[in-house]
Amino acid sequence: MYFVTYSVTLLNESNARPQYSRINLSVPVLDRFFNNEDTRPDFRLSRESLKELLNLLNQDRPHGWGATIEVLVFLFWLASGASYRVVSRVFAIPRSTVHRIVHRVTEEVVAIRHQVIHLPRTPEDLDVLSHGFAGLARHRAFLKAAGAIDGCHVRIKPPSGPDGQCYRNRKLFPSILLQAVCDHQGRFIDTYVGWPGSVHDSRVLRNSPLYRQAIYPPPGHFILADGGYPCLQHPLPLITPYKRPVQGVGAQRFNSHHSRARSIIERAFGMMKTRFQAIFLQALEVHHTFVPHVITACAVLHNICLGAGDAMDLEDAPEDDVQDEGEMGLEAVSGAPWRDQLSAEVSALEELPQDHEYF
Repeated sequence: MYFVTYSVTLLNESNARPQYSRINLSVPVLDRFFNNEDTRPDFRLSRESLKELLNLLNQDRPHGWGATIEVLVFLFWLASGASYRVVSRVFAIPRSTVHRIVHRVTEEVVAIRHQVIHLPRTPEDLDVLSHGFAGLARHRAFLKAAGAIDGCHVRIKPPSGPDGQCYRNRKLFPSILLQAVCDHQGRFIDTYVGWPGSVHDSRVLRNSPLYRQAIYPPPGHFILADGGYPCLQHPLPLITPYKRPVQGVGAQRFNSHHSRARSIIERAFGMMKTRFQAIFLQALEVHHTFVPHVITACAVLHNICLGAGDAMDLEDAPEDDVQDEGEMGLEAVSGAPWRDQLSAEVSALEELPQDHEYF
């Protein structure tokens, strides 16, 4: 198995074109780009997001095709889901060159992941995040929420032979799992990629650095998770909803506020899937060991876009929570008492107005 853990400036706005001697700048996709047309139809990123990406990469290309052209080739491949052969025809460059560019730029984007995907760096950042979750939940009992976690299946072309079967998930298609934690605005603050789709979310969690290193969240804080995860206090504080059938009005109210806050991770996945539909809604036609790098690059681009105000409207409805009764024994000796305390606070404290912004 293969795992990846991730817990140059654009041209000016004039119509002047750079002098590239080896590429035909009159091909339609480049013609639209250099004539300052909307970049989102071809590349799924706004010009502001593209500018931020190129600034972060800060790659000087004294040789080859130039940083801007190579990033455009890479983004078009991501946006279209087309084969290397089709991309080579679109840009009028050799297929082997497209392959090299896609792999090189993917690795360059993955290399900047820690600048873009990171845990809160200051107490002030954590305070903004936790107040944001209280605002999402519309209740003060969630002022110590420090993130929302979930898993996402990414379709792949499985390896041949017996090993291919372990990638088949419970929905019977082959996939690789992305585990991610996001903040109150849907930005990823931790990612862990690479487990085969047949593996349960709770097992992926237990093998992740987030769980094993136990460096986040700080004492007294917790991460929100759905029913597919165990309710834990140590080593990683996770608060899950009460399992169905829910007993009592207090537990029902707690689940309702919990769902309002936790659903931000489903919206984050939904935004990323909508932006890169060709990657997430069909099987990735690349070697399965390269898939974690592509997924991580998409997560990096998702954060860059949100930071640039380049939001994406959702097209897919969030999936229902997975309820796993097999975790009940672990809950009884772990995080269930903390959840009961939070539930009592929900019943005792007045909830925030629906239009209240607690951040």
